[in-house]
Amino acid sequence: MDRKLFIGGAWVDAAAGTRAEIADPATGERVGSSAIAGRADLDSAVFAASKALPSWSALYADERAKILHRAADLVAERAPAIADILTREQGKPVPDSMKEILFGVEVIHYYAEEGRRLGGSIRPSSRADIRSLVITAPVGVVGGIVPWNYPVDLYAWKVAPVLAAGCTLVVKPPHETPLAIGMVVQCFVDAGLPAGVLNDIPGTGPEVGQAMSEHTGIAMITATASVPAGQSIMRAGAATLKRLSLELGGQSPFIVLDDADPQEAAAAAARRSFSNMGQICIAVNRILVSKGIHAQFVDALVAETAKIKLGHGVVPGVQYGPVLNESVRTRVTRHLDDAVARGGRLLVGGTVPKDDAFDKGFFFQPALVDDVPDSALALTEETFGPLAAIRTVADDAEALKVANGLPFGLAAYVYSSDLERAWSLAERIEAGAVGVNVNDTSELQAPFGGWKMSGIGRELGREGIEAFRESKHIRMRVRPREYRIDGHSSTSCDR
Repeated sequence: MDRKLFIGGAWVDAAAGTRAEIADPATGERVGSSAIAGRADLDSAVFAASKALPSWSALYADERAKILHRAADLVAERAPAIADILTREQGKPVPDSMKEILFGVEVIHYYAEEGRRLGGSIRPSSRADIRSLVITAPVGVVGGIVPWNYPVDLYAWKVAPVLAAGCTLVVKPPHETPLAIGMVVQCFVDAGLPAGVLNDIPGTGPEVGQAMSEHTGIAMITATASVPAGQSIMRAGAATLKRLSLELGGQSPFIVLDDADPQEAAAAAARRSFSNMGQICIAVNRILVSKGIHAQFVDALVAETAKIKLGHGVVPGVQYGPVLNESVRTRVTRHLDDAVARGGRLLVGGTVPKDDAFDKGFFFQPALVDDVPDSALALTEETFGPLAAIRTVADDAEALKVANGLPFGLAAYVYSSDLERAWSLAERIEAGAVGVNVNDTSELQAPFGGWKMSGIGRELGREGIEAFRESKHIRMRVRPREYRIDGHSSTSCDR
């Protein structure tokens, strides 16, 4: 697949003619190529989005909903083909790619309907002749920045609420994985989306992301990115006081209390640690285990991790594929070596598999390290790869202290057979979402986002569309009108 930029309703080459080759991270084979945008392409896309904004924002919400529903239906119809491309460019197995795409379909349908529910209110007033109306309006042209780990899913998280809110959009999809997104964009085109409403320009963060954050024609940025990238967006957007919705990195704790089921907790921890090779913002980074259950839990987790079989994601039955590129393997190896050097014990994995089937790909055997000290990189930074670090805690108080001890707060997990005990911890954990006896905190109708340095703003739920609307207060004086009721005179402004 060889794709172009999508600007003003047309597929076009980059102004500078720049292109990038996309290779399969499992085999190194060519999957396709993509045009790579520059600042001139961003200017063209913002111009197209600005031109389309008045008519799109004025379109009745039901009409916008019809287009979004049709686009979602087309994505669902084409999901097998999109999933194949997604697996070949990103590495995750086809079943995970399908799951990602179909959740994106749900997101688009959901916001199609949420857009129809946007309204206003009449507020109380201090005077009888005054009416206070509060309405909302689209924020304007929005810039979207999408990461490479869940490109289709997180594309839907941004595009659907922005369009349903009546805004137009310029998206910078990841230059590493832009191909499946190109197929999703075509679904919106085929659904009848007017020209200029959605513009899609793959590019790099330092060039297009930076330019987008600075651009005077963009009113708001919605981005899923690393903490340093989020900080860069905030600095660049400060000059124009851009609205921001930033879902940034995390360092998620997985707390196993001494009354938890060790087998259940271990299976959940393994999946959340190593699904998509740990390249998930809410992946488990540090496992905090009560000392009374430590031995049983670790034995179960080692057994779960040892069962993981790597392979090419298009092969039936494969559940775990490669990491995206060599930089991921390098980072994981650095965190692993640091943990061991500081006294941690490698329990399983941590090697590059030696086999002809893996030689040309970016494979790495998922690793577990026990007795990791608090100073280790694996317990202080986001690894974003297949490594989980284990730390023993004496009691619930120490678990809470360690869990809240970092400047990140995206997600956390608590496993216990005592729901009151788990609930008490969950209320005190400093994170945007906490899973209690469940290893996924995402829920379509609930807000998703981070505390502290893990971001600002929320996606999903009603909050995910309200972010793209500006409030407006209309205060007006009304003239009294007389009415005759039962022979008595009254006015519409009588108290």
